Amino acid sequence: PFFFVQIADPQFGFFDLNKSFTKETELYERAVKAINKLAPDFVVITGDLVHDRKDQSQIKEFKRITGEINSKIPVYYTPGNHDIGNTPTQSDIDEFVSEYGSDKFSFTHKKSAFIGFNSCIIKANTPELEQKQLDWLKKELEKNKKAKHIILFCHHPFFVKTFDEEEFYFNIPFEKRNKYISLFLENKVDAVIAGHLHNNATTKYKNLEVITTSAVGKPLAEVPSGIRVIKVYPDRIETNYYSLDE
Repeated sequence: PFFFVQIADPQFGFFDLNKSFTKETELYERAVKAINKLAPDFVVITGDLVHDRKDQSQIKEFKRITGEINSKIPVYYTPGNHDIGNTPTQSDIDEFVSEYGSDKFSFTHKKSAFIGFNSCIIKANTPELEQKQLDWLKKELEKNKKAKHIILFCHHPFFVKTFDEEEFYFNIPFEKRNKYISLFLENKVDAVIAGHLHNNATTKYKNLEVITTSAVGKPLAEVPSGIRVIKVYPDRIETNYYSLDE
């Protein structure tokens, strides 16, 4: 058994609408201290790293504090809509990649597979970019079909409460949702973990867990800022969200 940490929406600049990021600095520094104390096997940050992607001071502050995570703990990113825009182009993605290294990832750890992808191009109507990523995703799932667990990460939850819920700002349109969820079920994916909602939501469809994590930055509900700890056992996955005060 092992555990890792997921963080959603540090979103530097959101509290004060880009005038400052004092509050985000304070919260994210506390989260990083907790991570270093916990010493997880790795950390995944599922997008909206900053509120204004054109503001270099927000990006630098996010990177500065992320750089305080113990260098023995790998950190992986997926982009959020505030990082690449609601209708991203290839140049938006290229900009993100030049800042953070990549807009997707895939690795195995202790016989389980972990795959992060760019949900902004699924939410938006960008068929060419989406198809390229979908081909990559199918290959990665095929490559890892013998993994003990398969856990996926992205910014947008495919759905928040129920598989057949209406489309709204925080989820993925139904037609695309159906296509991807079918692919995940077919490939025996255990869980899809996202952010974007600035609130917690956990639900299940057939054998797939759909986990949405509240913000380490500004919450949009009563759930306080915090981090999610995911424990991976040979036969199951357990997750708990902890506020920064816990």
